[in-house]
Amino acid sequence: MADYDEGDDTDNMWRDGDMDDDAGMGSPYRGDEDYMDAGEDDDEEEDEAVVQQECLSSFASKDYIMEPCISAMLKRFLQAGGSPERVVELLSDNYTAVAQTVNLLAEWLIQAGADIREVQEMVESHLKNMVLRHFDPKKADSIFSDEGETPSWLAEMIDHQPWRELFYRLAEEYPDCLMLNFTIKLISDAGYQGEITSVSTACHQIEVFSRVLRTSISSLLDGGEDAIEKNLPEFTKMVCHGEHTYLYSQVLMHILSQETKGGSNIKRLCQELQKGASQRGFDVTPITMALNGASAYPRACQALSSMLSRKALNPADITILFKMYSEANPPPVELIRVPTFLDLLIECLFKPNFRINPEHKSKYMFILSYASSIAEVYKKGVRKSINKEDLKATVQSVEKAHTLCSVSKGSSELMTEIGALFQCIKFPVVAMGVLKWVDCTVSEASYFKLNTDHTPLHLVLLDEIVTCHMLLHGKSLDLLVRLFESAYEELDVLVRLELKKTLLDRMVHLFSRGCVIPVVTYIRKCLEKQDTDISLIRYFVTEVLDVIAPPYTSEFVQLFLPLIENEEITGLLKTDDGNDAVSEFLSHCRSNY
Repeated sequence: MADYDEGDDTDNMWRDGDMDDDAGMGSPYRGDEDYMDAGEDDDEEEDEAVVQQECLSSFASKDYIMEPCISAMLKRFLQAGGSPERVVELLSDNYTAVAQTVNLLAEWLIQAGADIREVQEMVESHLKNMVLRHFDPKKADSIFSDEGETPSWLAEMIDHQPWRELFYRLAEEYPDCLMLNFTIKLISDAGYQGEITSVSTACHQIEVFSRVLRTSISSLLDGGEDAIEKNLPEFTKMVCHGEHTYLYSQVLMHILSQETKGGSNIKRLCQELQKGASQRGFDVTPITMALNGASAYPRACQALSSMLSRKALNPADITILFKMYSEANPPPVELIRVPTFLDLLIECLFKPNFRINPEHKSKYMFILSYASSIAEVYKKGVRKSINKEDLKATVQSVEKAHTLCSVSKGSSELMTEIGALFQCIKFPVVAMGVLKWVDCTVSEASYFKLNTDHTPLHLVLLDEIVTCHMLLHGKSLDLLVRLFESAYEELDVLVRLELKKTLLDRMVHLFSRGCVIPVVTYIRKCLEKQDTDISLIRYFVTEVLDVIAPPYTSEFVQLFLPLIENEEITGLLKTDDGNDAVSEFLSHCRSNY
């Protein structure tokens, strides 16, 4: 390459020399303009030489003919007077055909019998790993800026999900890369914002973040409880990326929660985000207080902020709230309807062995009852009335339940009060408290070892909670799952088996009260993980067959049918004449699904 360049320079020099000899260095016929023209020609020739050298260096790189900018570089080289033969020589000598070789190997694999999708995934996976290993954000930014416009290859990559996932991973690792930030915006503009909820880069672009936030909220609301349970962690992670994203999201959803249609669902999301942020260690109390209007009530705001920030109740602060809400014109009930605050009150009143000052106990109960029973009527932002009809009965039920739960009594002693406790459980706030008490009691290591009842009283209370309150089905199932999966190594094998059958009875009761899909889904997972005694699954199937009747939803059939078709589970339940529950269920499914 050096010889070639020197030869070109020599030829140019001799040509210039010939021209100089013809004109004569000191000829009177050559004026100032001639000297200027000669200087410009020298500069142009030097520029052309530099351009040729740069282009030749690029042409000598490996597989340069495959670069997207090859056409522009060829044009630049030829316009600078470069030799076409030299271009062909360099491009062909340095052509190793990496991409074409990969395509050829892929075709051979497909012809050999490999599935085309598997081959495609293999190539894409390897290429993604190579990009992740060698990605240089500075080079990416320079290539991006040199193009001057959106590269065509980038637009093509965005159309394919595997490459979008690659950009998401790169954006998480290199949040300051301008090329990746712009790519994330292009992905959002293309309508794929629902995929980028976990990309922190989106949190730096208000337009992208707003679009992702809107899509996420819509999917959470449309998908119901299942969507919230599945997607809420990722949603919380995105919103809690920074204080600015959390504040922006909460303000936006707070405005939406004021709408009469669907406002309560948005309010639920706001509260879930508050809880999630608190669990992540963020103190979002000032934002919570600002949004619920506490600033108009400085004393109440200060008392609440103090307890929420420390995540602990304080008798002095509770006294302040008690006095304010006992007045004729109390602050809005919305101020104390903060989930974290209500959880603290329930834990204080119903957690076993929790010490509370007897002088202030009634104040704790009043605040909890007020927050859970008061109904306020607003018109054009002004409170018109306060409905306190249920306040007195709620306070009495909380006091009665607290007294029964706080005193250490055996099951036989509590049995005499079971009717009164059932009446108290009809109040949702009392049911939450009793569920907390039951959870703490039965979770003690020695509970089932010392309790000899076939169905312990605390599990009977759990059945009553499930019967009365559909919204507590999820928490009840969580407790039963934890108990069912406990080892109970201190118990005899047969006793342990009977205990788990008792817990399965509670799940079947939960199933019969409408919690169908979550219960069956859990048992299916037990079968798939193969960590549960098959006799227990058979027992569950038998009990369920006793309480169900057609018609069945397709979702239930899809979940339950594999349990029925498993010969290891239902083989012993079938009869020769086919007049059994298993055969009837199978016959119904075959004729209707």
